[in-house]
Amino acid sequence: MPGLLARYDALIASGQLRADPDQRAAAERLARLQDELEAPPPPKRWYVAIFGSGPTQPDPRGVYLWGGVGRGKSMLMDLFVDTLALEQKRRVHFHAFMLEVDRRIAAARKAELRDPLMAVALDMAAGLKCLAFDEMVVTNTADAAIMGRFFTALMEAGTVIATTSNRPPRDLYKDGLNRSLFLPFIDLVERRMDVLSLNGPTDYRLDRIGGLAMWHAPLGEVATNQVREAFFRLTDFAPEDAANVPSGELDLGAGRTLHVPKCLKGVGVFSFKKLCAENRGAADYLAIAQAFHTVILVGIPKMGPENRNEAIRFTKLIDALYEHRVKLFVTAAALPEELYQAGDGAFEFERTVSRLNEMQSEDYMALGHGVED
Repeated sequence: MPGLLARYDALIASGQLRADPDQRAAAERLARLQDELEAPPPPKRWYVAIFGSGPTQPDPRGVYLWGGVGRGKSMLMDLFVDTLALEQKRRVHFHAFMLEVDRRIAAARKAELRDPLMAVALDMAAGLKCLAFDEMVVTNTADAAIMGRFFTALMEAGTVIATTSNRPPRDLYKDGLNRSLFLPFIDLVERRMDVLSLNGPTDYRLDRIGGLAMWHAPLGEVATNQVREAFFRLTDFAPEDAANVPSGELDLGAGRTLHVPKCLKGVGVFSFKKLCAENRGAADYLAIAQAFHTVILVGIPKMGPENRNEAIRFTKLIDALYEHRVKLFVTAAALPEELYQAGDGAFEFERTVSRLNEMQSEDYMALGHGVED
Protein backbone atom coordinates (compact mmCIF):
# COMPACT_ATOMS: atom_id res chain seq x y z
CA MET A 1 0.00 0.00 0.00
CA PRO A 2 1.41 3.45 -0.90
CA GLY A 3 2.59 5.44 2.11
CA LEU A 4 1.23 8.76 3.32
CA LEU A 5 3.58 10.96 1.29
CA ALA A 6 3.08 8.87 -1.87
CA ARG A 7 -0.70 9.18 -1.52
CA TYR A 8 -0.39 12.90 -0.82
CA ASP A 9 1.84 13.48 -3.86
CA ALA A 10 -0.61 11.54 -6.02
CA LEU A 11 -3.41 13.90 -4.96
CA ILE A 12 -1.25 16.87 -5.93
CA ALA A 13 -0.36 15.30 -9.28
CA SER A 14 -4.00 14.55 -10.07
CA GLY A 15 -5.06 18.13 -9.36
CA GLN A 16 -7.28 17.18 -6.42
CA LEU A 17 -5.00 19.22 -4.17
CA ARG A 18 -2.96 22.32 -4.84
CA ALA A 19 0.66 22.78 -3.76
CA ASP A 20 0.69 24.19 -0.23
CA PRO A 21 3.90 24.48 1.86
CA ASP A 22 2.02 24.28 5.19
CA GLN A 23 0.14 21.21 4.05
CA ARG A 24 3.30 19.55 2.79
CA ALA A 25 5.11 20.21 6.08
CA ALA A 26 2.21 18.71 8.01
CA ALA A 27 2.19 15.62 5.75
CA GLU A 28 5.93 15.14 6.30
CA ARG A 29 5.55 15.46 10.09
CA LEU A 30 2.72 12.92 10.14
CA ALA A 31 4.78 10.56 7.96
CA ARG A 32 7.65 10.84 10.45
CA LEU A 33 5.27 10.02 13.29
CA GLN A 34 4.20 6.94 11.34
CA ASP A 35 7.83 5.82 11.08
CA GLU A 36 8.28 6.27 14.83
CA LEU A 37 5.10 4.37 15.69
CA GLU A 38 5.86 1.53 13.29
CA ALA A 39 9.50 1.12 14.37
CA PRO A 40 10.19 -2.18 16.16
CA PRO A 41 11.38 -1.93 19.76
CA PRO A 42 15.18 -2.01 20.17
CA PRO A 43 16.83 -5.37 20.95
CA LYS A 44 17.08 -5.87 24.68
CA ARG A 45 18.79 -9.24 25.20
CA TRP A 46 22.06 -7.86 26.57
CA TYR A 47 20.24 -5.22 28.64
CA VAL A 48 18.25 -7.95 30.35
CA ALA A 49 21.39 -10.00 30.99
CA ILE A 50 23.18 -7.09 32.67
CA PHE A 51 20.46 -4.96 34.21
CA GLY A 52 17.56 -7.39 34.48
CA SER A 53 15.27 -5.25 32.29
CA GLY A 54 15.11 -3.99 28.74
CA PRO A 55 15.97 -0.50 27.50
CA THR A 56 13.29 2.14 27.42
CA GLN A 57 12.83 4.83 24.83
CA PRO A 58 10.51 7.81 25.01
CA ASP A 59 7.20 7.58 23.22
CA PRO A 60 6.99 9.62 20.01
CA ARG A 61 5.73 13.16 20.33
CA GLY A 62 2.15 13.58 19.20
CA VAL A 63 0.94 16.03 16.57
CA TYR A 64 -1.56 18.87 17.04
CA LEU A 65 -2.56 20.20 13.61
CA TRP A 66 -4.63 23.37 13.61
CA GLY A 67 -5.91 25.78 11.00
CA GLY A 68 -8.91 27.37 9.37
CA VAL A 69 -11.85 25.51 7.94
CA GLY A 70 -11.29 23.76 4.63
CA ARG A 71 -7.49 23.70 4.72
CA GLY A 72 -7.15 19.93 4.47
CA LYS A 73 -6.72 18.91 8.12
CA SER A 74 -9.23 16.05 8.00
CA MET A 75 -7.84 14.86 4.67
CA LEU A 76 -4.33 14.62 6.16
CA MET A 77 -5.62 12.80 9.23
CA ASP A 78 -7.46 10.35 6.96
CA LEU A 79 -4.22 9.66 5.05
CA PHE A 80 -2.30 9.30 8.31
CA VAL A 81 -4.65 6.70 9.78
CA ASP A 82 -5.27 4.84 6.51
CA THR A 83 -1.55 4.37 5.81
CA LEU A 84 -0.44 3.74 9.41
CA ALA A 85 0.73 0.10 9.52
CA LEU A 86 -0.35 -0.42 13.10
CA GLU A 87 -3.22 -2.46 14.49
CA GLN A 88 -3.29 -0.61 17.80
CA LYS A 89 -4.80 2.58 16.37
CA ARG A 90 -8.14 4.32 16.65
CA ARG A 91 -9.71 7.22 14.74
CA VAL A 92 -12.63 9.02 16.37
CA HIS A 93 -14.27 12.43 16.34
CA PHE A 94 -13.23 14.29 19.47
CA HIS A 95 -16.76 15.11 20.56
CA ALA A 96 -17.85 11.47 20.31
CA PHE A 97 -14.75 10.40 22.26
CA MET A 98 -15.47 12.77 25.16
CA LEU A 99 -19.08 11.58 25.32
CA GLU A 100 -17.72 8.02 25.59
CA VAL A 101 -15.31 9.11 28.32
CA ASP A 102 -18.14 10.75 30.27
CA ARG A 103 -20.28 7.60 30.02
CA ARG A 104 -17.46 5.32 31.10
CA ILE A 105 -16.47 7.51 34.04
CA ALA A 106 -20.10 7.55 35.19
CA ALA A 107 -20.18 3.73 35.00
CA ALA A 108 -16.88 3.50 36.91
CA ARG A 109 -18.28 5.72 39.66
CA LYS A 110 -21.37 3.55 39.86
CA ALA A 111 -19.08 0.54 40.24
CA GLU A 112 -17.37 2.43 43.10
CA LEU A 113 -13.90 2.16 41.60
CA ARG A 114 -11.29 3.98 43.65
CA ASP A 115 -10.29 6.48 40.94
CA PRO A 116 -12.87 6.34 38.13
CA LEU A 117 -11.07 8.78 35.82
CA MET A 118 -7.74 7.01 36.08
CA ALA A 119 -9.37 3.60 35.71
CA VAL A 120 -11.08 4.63 32.47
CA ALA A 121 -7.94 6.27 31.07
CA LEU A 122 -5.79 3.19 31.72
CA ASP A 123 -8.44 0.87 30.32
CA MET A 124 -8.69 2.93 27.13
CA ALA A 125 -4.91 3.10 26.79
CA ALA A 126 -4.48 -0.66 27.06
CA GLY A 127 -3.46 -1.91 23.65
CA LEU A 128 -3.92 1.52 22.05
CA LYS A 129 -0.70 2.92 20.62
CA CYS A 130 -2.15 5.77 18.54
CA LEU A 131 -5.34 7.76 19.08
CA ALA A 132 -6.29 10.08 16.20
CA PHE A 133 -8.90 12.80 16.67
CA ASP A 134 -10.79 15.03 14.30
CA GLU A 135 -11.72 18.57 15.35
CA MET A 136 -10.61 18.98 18.95
CA VAL A 137 -12.88 21.64 20.42
CA VAL A 138 -13.82 22.18 24.05
CA THR A 139 -17.16 23.77 24.92
CA ASN A 140 -18.13 21.78 27.99
CA THR A 141 -16.98 22.86 31.46
CA ALA A 142 -17.00 19.30 32.80
CA ASP A 143 -14.76 18.08 29.97
CA ALA A 144 -12.40 21.04 30.39
CA ALA A 145 -11.96 20.21 34.07
CA ILE A 146 -10.85 16.60 33.53
CA MET A 147 -8.89 16.76 30.29
CA GLY A 148 -5.49 17.60 31.75
CA ARG A 149 -5.42 14.65 34.14
CA PHE A 150 -7.17 12.25 31.74
CA PHE A 151 -4.88 12.83 28.77
CA THR A 152 -1.79 12.85 30.96
CA ALA A 153 -2.77 9.35 32.06
CA LEU A 154 -3.34 8.25 28.46
CA MET A 155 0.04 9.55 27.32
CA GLU A 156 1.92 8.20 30.33
CA ALA A 157 0.43 4.80 29.53
CA GLY A 158 1.97 4.97 26.06
CA THR A 159 -0.84 6.28 23.84
CA VAL A 160 0.33 8.82 21.27
CA ILE A 161 -2.17 11.49 20.22
CA ALA A 162 -2.63 13.03 16.78
CA THR A 163 -5.39 15.60 16.42
CA THR A 164 -6.78 18.39 14.29
CA SER A 165 -8.40 21.59 15.54
CA ASN A 166 -9.60 24.91 14.21
CA ARG A 167 -7.77 26.70 17.03
CA PRO A 168 -4.22 26.80 18.41
CA PRO A 169 -3.89 25.18 21.84
CA ARG A 170 -3.88 28.50 23.73
CA ASP A 171 -7.22 29.44 22.18
CA LEU A 172 -9.03 26.26 23.21
CA TYR A 173 -11.87 26.91 25.65
CA LYS A 174 -11.03 30.61 25.42
CA ASP A 175 -13.07 32.68 27.90
CA GLY A 176 -14.64 29.46 29.17
CA LEU A 177 -16.02 29.11 32.68
CA ASN A 178 -13.30 28.11 35.20
CA ARG A 179 -10.73 28.04 32.39
CA SER A 180 -7.90 27.75 34.95
CA LEU A 181 -8.92 24.09 35.36
CA PHE A 182 -8.21 23.59 31.65
CA LEU A 183 -4.76 25.18 31.53
CA PRO A 184 -2.92 21.97 32.57
CA PHE A 185 -4.23 20.34 29.37
CA ILE A 186 -2.85 23.17 27.24
CA ASP A 187 0.50 22.81 28.99
CA LEU A 188 0.40 19.07 28.32
CA VAL A 189 -0.23 19.59 24.60
CA GLU A 190 2.65 22.02 24.26
CA ARG A 191 4.96 19.75 26.25
CA ARG A 192 4.14 16.42 24.61
CA MET A 193 2.98 17.32 21.09
CA ASP A 194 4.32 19.21 18.08
CA VAL A 195 1.95 22.04 17.16
CA LEU A 196 1.69 22.82 13.44
CA SER A 197 -0.45 25.46 11.73
CA LEU A 198 -2.23 24.76 8.48
CA ASN A 199 -3.53 28.02 7.07
CA GLY A 200 -2.71 27.83 3.39
CA PRO A 201 -4.40 29.88 0.67
CA THR A 202 -6.86 27.24 -0.54
CA ASP A 203 -10.20 26.71 1.21
CA TYR A 204 -11.30 23.29 -0.06
CA ARG A 205 -14.58 23.67 1.79
CA LEU A 206 -15.68 26.23 -0.79
CA ASP A 207 -15.06 23.66 -3.50
CA ARG A 208 -17.16 21.12 -1.62
CA ILE A 209 -20.19 23.37 -1.35
CA GLY A 210 -19.77 24.92 -4.78
CA GLY A 211 -23.10 25.19 -6.51
CA LEU A 212 -25.11 24.91 -3.29
CA ALA A 213 -27.19 27.94 -2.33
CA MET A 214 -27.36 28.96 1.32
CA TRP A 215 -30.97 30.16 1.44
CA HIS A 216 -33.68 27.62 0.60
CA ALA A 217 -37.32 28.68 0.38
CA PRO A 218 -40.11 27.74 0.61
CA LEU A 219 -40.08 25.11 3.34
CA GLY A 220 -40.44 21.56 2.14
CA GLU A 221 -38.65 18.44 1.03
CA VAL A 222 -36.57 20.16 -1.64
CA ALA A 223 -35.20 22.71 0.82
CA THR A 224 -34.51 20.04 3.42
CA ASN A 225 -32.61 17.90 0.93
CA GLN A 226 -30.42 20.86 -0.01
CA VAL A 227 -29.25 21.59 3.55
CA ARG A 228 -28.76 17.87 4.16
CA GLU A 229 -26.45 17.81 1.17
CA ALA A 230 -24.53 20.78 2.58
CA PHE A 231 -24.11 18.96 5.90
CA PHE A 232 -22.78 15.81 4.24
CA ARG A 233 -20.34 17.73 2.06
CA LEU A 234 -18.98 19.80 4.93
CA THR A 235 -18.56 16.89 7.34
CA ASP A 236 -17.58 14.05 4.97
CA PHE A 237 -20.38 12.03 6.57
CA ALA A 238 -21.86 9.30 4.38
CA PRO A 239 -25.50 10.06 3.48
CA GLU A 240 -26.40 6.38 3.79
CA ASP A 241 -25.37 6.57 7.47
CA ALA A 242 -27.53 9.63 8.18
CA ALA A 243 -29.33 7.93 11.08
CA ASN A 244 -26.05 7.80 12.99
CA VAL A 245 -25.03 11.46 12.78
CA PRO A 246 -23.78 12.39 16.27
CA SER A 247 -25.60 14.90 18.44
CA GLY A 248 -24.06 17.05 21.16
CA GLU A 249 -24.58 19.23 24.20
CA LEU A 250 -23.31 22.81 24.01
CA ASP A 251 -22.28 24.35 27.34
CA LEU A 252 -24.05 27.70 27.76
CA GLY A 253 -22.56 28.43 31.17
CA ALA A 254 -24.20 28.68 34.59
CA GLY A 255 -24.98 24.97 34.46
CA ARG A 256 -27.08 25.29 31.29
CA THR A 257 -26.65 23.28 28.10
CA LEU A 258 -28.21 23.31 24.65
CA HIS A 259 -28.92 20.08 22.81
CA VAL A 260 -27.55 20.09 19.25
CA PRO A 261 -29.47 17.47 17.23
CA LYS A 262 -26.68 17.07 14.66
CA CYS A 263 -23.17 18.12 15.51
CA LEU A 264 -20.03 17.15 13.60
CA LYS A 265 -16.73 18.79 12.57
CA GLY A 266 -17.78 22.27 13.59
CA VAL A 267 -21.16 22.07 11.84
CA GLY A 268 -24.28 22.35 14.01
CA VAL A 269 -27.91 21.83 13.00
CA PHE A 270 -30.64 23.73 14.87
CA SER A 271 -34.32 24.49 14.50
CA PHE A 272 -35.67 28.04 14.48
CA LYS A 273 -38.19 26.94 17.11
CA LYS A 274 -35.44 25.83 19.50
CA LEU A 275 -33.27 28.93 19.07
CA CYS A 276 -35.81 31.71 18.63
CA ALA A 277 -39.17 30.56 20.00
CA GLU A 278 -37.66 29.74 23.40
CA ASN A 279 -36.47 32.38 25.85
CA ARG A 280 -32.83 32.92 24.88
CA GLY A 281 -30.41 35.81 25.10
CA ALA A 282 -27.30 37.10 23.36
CA ALA A 283 -25.00 34.93 25.52
CA ASP A 284 -26.58 31.75 24.14
CA TYR A 285 -26.10 32.91 20.56
CA LEU A 286 -22.51 33.91 21.30
CA ALA A 287 -21.80 30.38 22.56
CA ILE A 288 -23.19 28.95 19.30
CA ALA A 289 -21.18 31.37 17.16
CA GLN A 290 -17.97 30.50 18.98
CA ALA A 291 -18.51 26.74 18.87
CA PHE A 292 -19.55 26.26 15.21
CA HIS A 293 -18.01 27.51 11.98
CA THR A 294 -21.21 26.55 10.12
CA VAL A 295 -24.81 26.61 11.33
CA ILE A 296 -27.72 24.97 9.53
CA LEU A 297 -30.95 26.58 10.71
CA VAL A 298 -34.20 24.93 9.66
CA GLY A 299 -37.83 25.97 9.77
CA ILE A 300 -37.65 29.80 9.69
CA PRO A 301 -41.28 31.03 9.38
CA LYS A 302 -42.71 34.27 8.11
CA MET A 303 -43.29 36.48 11.14
CA GLY A 304 -45.84 39.14 11.94
CA PRO A 305 -46.64 41.50 14.85
CA GLU A 306 -47.51 38.53 17.07
CA ASN A 307 -43.97 37.17 16.57
CA ARG A 308 -42.16 40.24 17.87
CA ASN A 309 -40.10 38.28 20.42
CA GLU A 310 -39.08 35.63 17.89
CA ALA A 311 -37.98 38.35 15.45
CA ILE A 312 -35.87 40.06 18.12
CA ARG A 313 -34.17 36.79 19.07
CA PHE A 314 -33.58 35.96 15.41
CA THR A 315 -31.90 39.34 14.96
CA LYS A 316 -29.61 38.68 17.94
CA LEU A 317 -28.76 35.24 16.56
CA ILE A 318 -27.84 36.60 13.14
CA ASP A 319 -25.77 39.39 14.72
CA ALA A 320 -23.70 36.82 16.65
CA LEU A 321 -23.23 34.56 13.63
CA TYR A 322 -22.32 37.48 11.38
CA GLU A 323 -19.81 38.98 13.81
CA HIS A 324 -18.09 35.61 14.17
CA ARG A 325 -18.22 35.00 10.40
CA VAL A 326 -20.21 31.78 10.83
CA LYS A 327 -21.48 30.26 7.60
CA LEU A 328 -25.25 29.86 7.50
CA PHE A 329 -27.49 27.47 5.57
CA VAL A 330 -31.24 27.74 6.10
CA THR A 331 -34.65 26.44 5.17
CA ALA A 332 -37.22 29.22 5.36
CA ALA A 333 -40.78 30.04 4.42
CA ALA A 334 -39.67 33.06 2.40
CA LEU A 335 -36.73 35.18 1.26
CA PRO A 336 -35.01 37.36 3.88
CA GLU A 337 -36.86 40.50 2.73
CA GLU A 338 -40.21 38.81 3.32
CA LEU A 339 -39.62 37.30 6.76
CA TYR A 340 -40.74 40.19 9.00
CA GLN A 341 -42.44 43.04 7.20
CA ALA A 342 -44.81 44.32 9.89
CA GLY A 343 -44.53 44.59 13.67
CA ASP A 344 -42.37 46.21 16.33
CA GLY A 345 -38.83 46.50 15.06
CA ALA A 346 -39.68 45.72 11.44
CA PHE A 347 -37.72 48.77 10.28
CA GLU A 348 -34.67 47.72 12.29
CA PHE A 349 -35.06 44.21 10.91
CA GLU A 350 -33.92 45.56 7.56
CA ARG A 351 -30.37 45.55 8.95
CA THR A 352 -30.74 41.82 9.62
CA VAL A 353 -31.97 41.33 6.05
CA SER A 354 -28.88 43.13 4.77
CA ARG A 355 -26.63 40.88 6.83
CA LEU A 356 -28.43 37.75 5.67
CA ASN A 357 -27.90 38.75 2.05
CA GLU A 358 -24.23 39.55 2.67
CA MET A 359 -23.75 36.17 4.35
CA GLN A 360 -24.70 34.52 1.05
CA SER A 361 -21.89 36.27 -0.85
CA GLU A 362 -18.67 34.63 -1.99
CA ASP A 363 -16.62 37.25 -0.11
CA TYR A 364 -18.32 36.38 3.16
CA MET A 365 -17.98 32.65 2.54
CA ALA A 366 -14.23 33.07 2.07
CA LEU A 367 -13.77 34.61 5.53
CA GLY A 368 -12.28 32.53 8.32
CA HIS A 369 -14.32 31.69 11.40
CA GLY A 370 -14.02 33.99 14.40
CA VAL A 371 -14.02 37.68 15.19
CA GLU A 372 -11.38 39.87 13.60
CA ASP A 373 -8.39 40.74 15.77
